[in-house]
Amino acid sequence: MTGHKNIFDVIVIGGGASGMMAAGRAAERGKRVLLLEKNRTLGKKLSISGGGRCNIMNAESNEDILLSHYGKAKPFLHSPFSKFGMKNAVSFFESRGLKLKVEGQKRLFPETDNANDVVWTLKGYMAEGKVEVGLGIAVHKVFGSSGHIEKVATDKGDFFAKSYILATGGASHPETGSTSDGFTWLEDLGHKVGKPTPTIVPLRTKETWVKKISGTSLSGAKITFFAGGVKKMSRTGNVLFTHFGISGPVILNSAGKVADFLHEGVVTAHIDAFPATDIGTFDRTVRQVFDSNKNKLFKNIAKQIAPAGIRDVLLLLQNDVSPETKVHSITKEQRRKIVNLLKNIPLTITGLMGFDRAVVADGGLILTEVDTRTMRSNRYDNLFVTGDLLHINRPSGGYSLQLCWTTGYVAGSYA
Repeated sequence: MTGHKNIFDVIVIGGGASGMMAAGRAAERGKRVLLLEKNRTLGKKLSISGGGRCNIMNAESNEDILLSHYGKAKPFLHSPFSKFGMKNAVSFFESRGLKLKVEGQKRLFPETDNANDVVWTLKGYMAEGKVEVGLGIAVHKVFGSSGHIEKVATDKGDFFAKSYILATGGASHPETGSTSDGFTWLEDLGHKVGKPTPTIVPLRTKETWVKKISGTSLSGAKITFFAGGVKKMSRTGNVLFTHFGISGPVILNSAGKVADFLHEGVVTAHIDAFPATDIGTFDRTVRQVFDSNKNKLFKNIAKQIAPAGIRDVLLLLQNDVSPETKVHSITKEQRRKIVNLLKNIPLTITGLMGFDRAVVADGGLILTEVDTRTMRSNRYDNLFVTGDLLHINRPSGGYSLQLCWTTGYVAGSYA
C-alpha cells in the first residue's frame, strides 16, 4: 500500500465489537474506510464472549435504569444512547437476520447461541460499505501535534486519514490481543488515562476443597461478605465452584466491591445454600429425613438434604460425622452442625483473579477528555475513541457490548 492507496477518509484501529461497528457506520456514510487489526481474524474477543454464546446486550427498555448500570458515567451517556441505544442495536442486528432471545436478568443472546454469528453480521455490515480490512497489521504509534492526528505507523508502513477511530479494547483477555496498546497511545498523546484493574472476575479462595467440586454450581444461593469480621454485603444468585475459588454471575458482579473490602482486612464469605428457608425450618426438614432413614449410612442420605454437588462439600467439610456412620448414631448436636454448615459454608477470599480471567477490566480514557456526543477527543479534532478504551465501570450482563455498539456507531457517524 503506497502512494494514494494509503490515504483514507477514516482509519479504524481495532477489529473488535466497537471497531467493526464504527467502520461499518463510517462506510455506510460513503467514507473510504480502512480497518487495521493486528490479529489474523476479526472479533477474536467477541467470538469467545459469553462462553462462546455472546451476551450481545441487555434488554432493559427503560433508558434511565439501563444507564444507571454505568455508575458515574451515566451523565456522559445520555447523548450517545439517544443516538443509538438498546432498541436501535436490537433493530440493527435483527434487520440483518440475527434473531435475538432474552434470558435471565434481561440478557440478550443470538437465538443460535453462537457468538460467531454476531461477528459474521458485523463483517457483512462492513462489506456492504466496502471497508478495506488490513489483518495482521500491528500499529506501533499514533502521531499527532497541534491538536491533530497526522498518521499511524505500522509494521507495514505509515497510513494517513482525515479521521482516526481508536477501538483497540481494554485489558481483559490479553490472549485475544487486548494488551492496553490504546491506553499507551492515548497517554503518549497527552490524554488522562485511568489505570485498569480487572473488575468483573472470579474470586480466589484460601480453601483448596473447592478444587474437588470444581464445576459444581449452586443456584439461588446467598453469599455474604465480611471484612475484618464486619458484614459488608449480601448477594443472591448462582455460585460456581472452580479449581481456584468461586465464580458465576453473582460473584463476577461482586468482584469490584470485594477488591475494596480486601484493603480493609481479611475478607471471608459465607454461602447459604438454602436462603429461602430459615434455620429452624431447615433443621426440622433434616430431622425428618434422618427419622425416615435411621438405618442408612450418612453418605447415602446426604443427597436428600444437600443440593446437587454440595453433598460432596458436606461430606468434605463436616469433621464430626464419618460418611460411613449410621444415621441413628448421629447426635442432635452433630445434626445441628450439619444444618449450620449448609446455611453457612465458610470461605476465605484471598484475592481477585487477573486480567487473564477478567470478563471486563475498567480503566481507560477519562470521560472529561472526550465529547461523548460524538466520541471525539477534546484534545485532537480528528481522533475518536470507543468501547472498552473509555473509563466506564459496568457489570456483566450485556452492558459492555452495548457500550461498544453505541460508541462505535456514534464515532462512525461523526468521523
